[in-house]
Parts: sequence; C-alpha cells; structure tokens
Amino acid sequence: LGAGARVCIDTCDLLREGEGLLVGCQSIGLFLVEAEVHETPFVAPRPFRVNAGSIALYVLAVGGKTRYLSELKAGDEVLIVDRMGRSRTTSICRVKIEWRPLLLIEAECNGRSLKTILQNAETIRVVTEDGSKSVKDLKAGDNVLVRFEEGGRHFGTLVKEEKVIEK
Repeated sequence: LGAGARVCIDTCDLLREGEGLLVGCQSIGLFLVEAEVHETPFVAPRPFRVNAGSIALYVLAVGGKTRYLSELKAGDEVLIVDRMGRSRTTSICRVKIEWRPLLLIEAECNGRSLKTILQNAETIRVVTEDGSKSVKDLKAGDNVLVRFEEGGRHFGTLVKEEKVIEK
C-alpha cells in the first residue's frame, strides 16, 4: 500500500508466544497480531510490544468494546488475547506512531471478506492455530486466527441486530 502511519503499542507487561492484540479494518473480523516475542536477524525480542497496524484499525478493548488504535494512549488498558481465546488486561506504557510501508491482508471467514493493514516487515506476525507467521511469508491459502462476530457497532459497543457494511 505504500507508506502510512502505523501504531506500536508498548505495554506494561511481558507477552508470550501466541499473545497479542485483535485488530482489523472491520469490527466484525479482527486478526490476532502477535507481540514481538521472536528473535530475528533485525531486532531482539520486545515482548512488551505489539506492532498493531494502521492508525485507523479497530482494536478489541476491555469490556468487549472496540476502539481505534489512534485513540489509545499511555495509561489506557488493552486486552491481550492468546491463540486459545483467553484474555487478560494490561496497561499501555507508550503508543508510538511512525510512518512505515504498509501491507493489506485479506482473509475469508464465514463467507465474508475481512481485512487488516499491518506494517510490511519481517518482525510483524499474525497468529495461526499452531504458531505464528511473518506477514512477509504469508501466501494465499494460509490460515490465520481471526475473531468473527455478526452485528454492527456504535461507539465501540456491539449491536447484534444492526447491519453495518464496512469494506
């Protein structure tokens, strides 16, 4: 997609493999983006950080509400989720916005097209059933974990009977 503003969320906790934030372009389908827990040739692990994606993405927050990544700030709480669907809360230490190359990722779930926009870098990983995969290594047909729910949202709150079209 070219360069755009992306958000890193630095937490006040240490995250483990398979843990991260649920983010996406549409509130009905949020992708599980893993914390920077893996060592790479480029950087040491940063298990407190989730490189969460474009500033306009939804993120699942405490209480089942969604917020925009651009709204988060130091002191806010975020919902950390693992590949089994277990969740916990932690506080944000820092929100860092930088302009980086971005990548559009599209998945199909329950006959619906779901999208997210993440930084196009080896260190950014989406969670799978048995591990995680760098966005640089994703190929058509790969399976990734998403949270899917029907309904619409108003001010971040789910309204199951509402029909909202987000493309």
